[in-house]
Amino acid sequence: MAEATEHETRVVGAEAERVKRDVLGIPDQRKHSERAAKPLRSRVKEADTQQRVYRYRFYPTDVQAQQLVQTFGACRWVYNEGLTLRSNAWRDHRVSVGFAETSRALTGWRQARDTSWLQAVSSTVLQQSLRHLDAAFTRFFRGAAKHPKPKRKHRSRDSATYVRTGFRWREDPERPGTGLVSLAKQAEPLDVRWSRPLPAGVLPVKVTVTRDRAGRFFLYVLVEERITPLPAAFAPGSTAPKAVGLDLGLSALVTLDDGSTVEHPRLLKKYEKKLARLQKELHRKQRGSSNRAKVREKIARLYALITDVRKDGLDQLTTRLVRENQVLVVEDLAVANLMRSSSGRGRRRKAKLSQAILDAGWGTLLRMLRYKCEWYGRTLVIVDRFFPSTRRCSSCHTKGDRLDVSIRVWTCRECGTVHDRDVNAAVNLREEGLRLYQLVSMALPPGRATPTVIRASEMPERGVAA
Repeated sequence: MAEATEHETRVVGAEAERVKRDVLGIPDQRKHSERAAKPLRSRVKEADTQQRVYRYRFYPTDVQAQQLVQTFGACRWVYNEGLTLRSNAWRDHRVSVGFAETSRALTGWRQARDTSWLQAVSSTVLQQSLRHLDAAFTRFFRGAAKHPKPKRKHRSRDSATYVRTGFRWREDPERPGTGLVSLAKQAEPLDVRWSRPLPAGVLPVKVTVTRDRAGRFFLYVLVEERITPLPAAFAPGSTAPKAVGLDLGLSALVTLDDGSTVEHPRLLKKYEKKLARLQKELHRKQRGSSNRAKVREKIARLYALITDVRKDGLDQLTTRLVRENQVLVVEDLAVANLMRSSSGRGRRRKAKLSQAILDAGWGTLLRMLRYKCEWYGRTLVIVDRFFPSTRRCSSCHTKGDRLDVSIRVWTCRECGTVHDRDVNAAVNLREEGLRLYQLVSMALPPGRATPTVIRASEMPERGVAA
């Protein structure tokens, strides 16, 4: 009912164009006004290719660093100004403003005297910032995200995206996959440390420049390449696909169905004393002083070290799991819900639990498994979150009572089997994942490949085993 009322009050047609022009100050679309309108065609990915991002660190000169900092600020300002324009247009006038209108408004901002400093930044980079805003609104309208929020200088990520018209790529013939990257509005190429080469002969689709809180500059290069799938992995002595059940936890980061575990690195606990010392030192420094800025940089560098070590460990783990197994089974974890803060009794324990989950990087691990399975021809099965993997006996399939988190070993009341909590859950996940995998495989037409991701919650008749 609310949607119908909202649709009725929306201003459209000539009145909407008048409001955009006279009230909101959005210029008319004069370019190509005499030509017949043609629908925009988005860039189509080449067949049999995968989009992949390569990250490299680079060391800008003082002039380049100053120009990039100005670019980051301009992108942030344009994003916030576009957000304000779209929000106010709907709230005050019930007029819908999209990317085309904000892009025309950007032209006026660049020509205005007070904001003429935007001309020092490439227009394509600023337009990409508006595209990111439009994508954020699209996710909001679909119900996949909250309403976009303004970006803050010391909170939001410093980044700028350059499409193909905003950078120049010259490949080195002696070292294929490496070369010179020159950004718009810059005279010299970037000093990039090519830790690994790009696919030879492939032109980057776009590049994104970022700066973290530790002051490090990174170049993210998006390319489309043909990734060769790995050979199929079969169980020893059979033609069945080799499967592994993965139970994510906090005592051990990952427990496999064969009983092996991957230890939790607990990086935040490892560096908590050093972090506490630096935080106390930061608290004693005067606000706005150079000494306070130095301590803040030390804290940022320590957090960057923790992030890099955690990401490298998860990257090696997920790559090993994908190479060794054909089917990988995990539980559908609502990581965002588990991280929600609580109030009242037990809030301190909940805060410690949320910190441990954050330190483990469950979300990053699941994301890595997903895109690596897509790259290398593996299947990731996501079992329903209500499947009783922990309290179901993997021997006789009897469902037991709910178990407290502190209980690590329990005995089945029917068959008397003694179970390790995490190993039992991993075995149950593997069995349920194989069952779902076979259901999907048998329902596919001949010659059709098994999907990369099988989610139990999206299957019409998934059935949870008792």
